[in-house]
Amino acid sequence: MAKRGAKGAGNIRKRTITRNGRQYTYWEGRVTTGRDPTTGKQVQRYFSAKTQKEVLEKMQAVAVSVNDGTYTPPSKLTVGQWLDIWAGNYLGGVKYNTTRIYKGNIKNHITPALGGVRLSDLHPHTVQVFVNGLQGLSPQSVRMVHQVLHHALERAVMLGYIPKNPAAGCVLPRKAQKEIHPLDDEQAAALLDAARGGELENMVTVALFTGLRISELLGLTWDAVDFERGTITVDKQLATFYAQKEAGPFTTPKNGKPRTIAPAASVMAALRAQRRRQMEAQLRAGPAWSNPHGLVFTGENGGRVLQQTVDKHFRALTKAAGLEGVRFHDLRHTYAVNAIRAGDDIKTIQSNLGHATAAFTLDRYAHFTERMRQDSAQRMEGFIKEVMKL
Repeated sequence: MAKRGAKGAGNIRKRTITRNGRQYTYWEGRVTTGRDPTTGKQVQRYFSAKTQKEVLEKMQAVAVSVNDGTYTPPSKLTVGQWLDIWAGNYLGGVKYNTTRIYKGNIKNHITPALGGVRLSDLHPHTVQVFVNGLQGLSPQSVRMVHQVLHHALERAVMLGYIPKNPAAGCVLPRKAQKEIHPLDDEQAAALLDAARGGELENMVTVALFTGLRISELLGLTWDAVDFERGTITVDKQLATFYAQKEAGPFTTPKNGKPRTIAPAASVMAALRAQRRRQMEAQLRAGPAWSNPHGLVFTGENGGRVLQQTVDKHFRALTKAAGLEGVRFHDLRHTYAVNAIRAGDDIKTIQSNLGHATAAFTLDRYAHFTERMRQDSAQRMEGFIKEVMKL
């Protein structure tokens, strides 16, 4: 009876073929990688190259992985086929808007460039060349495209389609940190003065002194406001217009985690004023009033307010205050900087802002924390000089 080949065993031979009247010589090798569980027949992997050395190196690499149990059979899936499978089946826990961005990057960038490549033939250098070729995109957009590809390939590794993630270790363009423009005290006072008595008065006040994102303000409901304890629970945000059609009016906060903040008394006073304003609006609207979710900030008849609507009114407000160019999101930065000025510790500021880590908060406001440290040193120096006079 013929001796069966062991796993990891292989052989190599020199072959010559004739094409168009010309002879070509190459080396061919094969390695036994296991047995088909159904037929019991050997499963073999074939290699070919111009030199014997190249074939031997390929064979040895596979033989080692077979013998130590780390061998992964090459997948017949193309990158494009796998991306379709991944996007269709493994994004269930991802927010609607993020899913839309992921699929857009797959369609517009990844599939056109790499879709036809076999998953098993995708190498780190191929990914690097692809990333380098994403010209015309901002560094942030390039990093997002790479992130989508990396996530998809990481799942392929987990499922055993490929042994390693070829997108790992890719050199990416540096992420440009957007310059932030918090309002100074005079600008903040001018904005509050211009907002007084207007429809955005209470929303601007809450934003300026809590740092809540506009989507979190628009998704804030009265059951999340505890007037007795003086707290606000941020456990949801208003979904984007298109996401509302698919997943309903709300989604989780940006980092996916709820948080409870204890704002200044002036914030709770602004919320009480907003409740009175809303009750008056309900009386005016009569039967037309509809606020089934108990939203804090609503339209004239109790309906949801879109972010685009707030942005439009806010531009008119900043123009009236002589602050053209100021964005609603700058109120969030203003709160963060003022919290640093007030001496709040970074962990508390991170928690109030809903950042994923304190390190992110430190990095985002590094310039201002450094300035606060310098101011503190100067104040201490003044104190020392006063003491030395005594």
